Amino acid sequence: MKKRMMLHGFNNLTKTLSFNIYDINYANSPEEEEAYIKYIDEEYNADRLTQILRDVSDIIGANILNIARQDYEPSGASVTILISEEPIVAEELSNSEAPGPLPDAIVGHLDKSHLTVHTYPESHPDNGISTFRVDIDVSTCGRISPLKALNYLIHQFDSEIVIMDYRVRGFTRDVNGKKHYIDHKINSIQNFLARDTRERYQMVDVNVYQENIFHTKMMLKDFDLNSYMFGTDIDDVAPKEQREISNKLRHEMLEIFYGRNMSRSKKLS
Repeated sequence: MKKRMMLHGFNNLTKTLSFNIYDINYANSPEEEEAYIKYIDEEYNADRLTQILRDVSDIIGANILNIARQDYEPSGASVTILISEEPIVAEELSNSEAPGPLPDAIVGHLDKSHLTVHTYPESHPDNGISTFRVDIDVSTCGRISPLKALNYLIHQFDSEIVIMDYRVRGFTRDVNGKKHYIDHKINSIQNFLARDTRERYQMVDVNVYQENIFHTKMMLKDFDLNSYMFGTDIDDVAPKEQREISNKLRHEMLEIFYGRNMSRSKKLS
């Protein structure tokens, strides 16, 4: 067993996991676009998002100090939770480079900081594409890494694209006064993902190891048009129109994944 680092006082490292989750759909009419936005807004309202963040607090053993939540008009919601550490046996803490628990296995601990989530439903003005973006931040101070909550959060949203950033800031000192700028092993965010997630998504890493900055982008490998049609049966759409819709959806996914506007000639790999 690896020897534990003996610290001088509280662990002052700040670890922040930020990620964007995107759900993409095609609505065949303005009425269906409106229905999609309404459905998403009701499905992920402030009450539902609050429960998700409460579950994250349970996963990492946090003590909730305060909850602020708000639903917006015409759509969208935000939740912020302030949290503090609770006493816990040191052996129960783990920063191992391995996946955290899935929704049916809730264990862990979190030192004081905060959780936030914001939603952004929107639609393209003229081509039927509607997207739903969720921004989530899990920020901790202390020993535990928020990466342990990653698998639970990914499984709470049906997402085509997930873009994640993880950064460790500041430093903490050991009993000899030496500064430590990170206190756990990490080569990639991918190593904290469950196997089913790694198998479903294609992934790209951009890591700056000397700055303790880790970035991973994920996009679903499989493309089934029927999964992206909202309020329309695929059998009611002519083959030519199906191809046109597929191209629109693929193009939207590529632009979000690469973070830039792209030519229509690009194809989803």
